[in-house]
Amino acid sequence: MMKTIALPDVPRWAVLAAHAVPLATLPSALWRVALVAGLPVADEPVRGWGMVLYVLGLSVVSEGLALLTLGLVRGWGEVVPGWVPLLGGRRVRPLAAVVPALLGAAGLFGIMGWFIYAQYAGLGAGVTDSAVKEAVLVACYAPLLLWAPLLVAVTLAYYRRRTGHTGTAWTPAPLTASK
Repeated sequence: MMKTIALPDVPRWAVLAAHAVPLATLPSALWRVALVAGLPVADEPVRGWGMVLYVLGLSVVSEGLALLTLGLVRGWGEVVPGWVPLLGGRRVRPLAAVVPALLGAAGLFGIMGWFIYAQYAGLGAGVTDSAVKEAVLVACYAPLLLWAPLLVAVTLAYYRRRTGHTGTAWTPAPLTASK
């Protein structure tokens, strides 16, 4: 039976950071659910089944991806759970977790950069004209800014733990005379 708690050799800060990621994505997901439910969080409600499915799907996917961060501090991030067809019981190669996590973090940094640019350029205007609704929107989306840096930190801790790299500086090999 696989443990559902963090592994004993994981630094406490990494466990806390991994658990903070799904919590950082939760307010924005709940804001989108409120939007779909017709609560007064924006000036315009979501209309049409296609948009409803998109908005709800975005919430489910973002929260699901955020929850994957927990695999970097738990046993299922090192050994595939037995119930997974064809892969169950196999060890997870470190780079099979590290590369997607760092690519995801890079994408998140890109989205954050675009979001910040759009806000300063006034491209995001029009969601709401109410100061209260705007404050709720910002309060729900601001925690997302933590996702990428937390993911990078937890991923690097995972990589160091799994590969034995301690983060020491790289030194070039000594030059040797060729014959």
